Amino acid sequence: MLQAPTKLVMQSAALADFNSWEYVPDHRGEIVYNTETGESKEITAPGDYPENTTTIAPLTPYDEWDGEKWVTDTEAQHSAAVGAAEAQRQSLIDTAMASISLIQLKLQAGRNLTQAETARLNAALDYIDAVTATDTSTAPDVIWPELPEA
Repeated sequence: MLQAPTKLVMQSAALADFNSWEYVPDHRGEIVYNTETGESKEITAPGDYPENTTTIAPLTPYDEWDGEKWVTDTEAQHSAAVGAAEAQRQSLIDTAMASISLIQLKLQAGRNLTQAETARLNAALDYIDAVTATDTSTAPDVIWPELPEA
């Protein structure tokens, strides 16, 4: 009959193979990161860390493992920021267009606009022009024009 292990080894688990005890690294509960994808995973079984993993967390979604540390792919990060800024631009334009949809209907029906409606229409059109002219290549540091008051 196999006796219980007589010593404890820090950060190790004692595993029996019917004849003897073997001490293996025990990282259960630790989080590791896949060095190819950056995805996190909790260690749930005793043993060494899985291949292609590190205990160092990537700092951004654009980090790549260089063999020793995560390095941010700044081109990919900037490209994503520009894409997000362009989506934000379209959202701002859509919101401005929605704010003047009733005025557009009145114009299409040949009705006259009040001075307040004309001012609101012009302010919205000026805002759309300003948003369209905004340089998104500076993302994520884009300064958007202020939305005109309704």
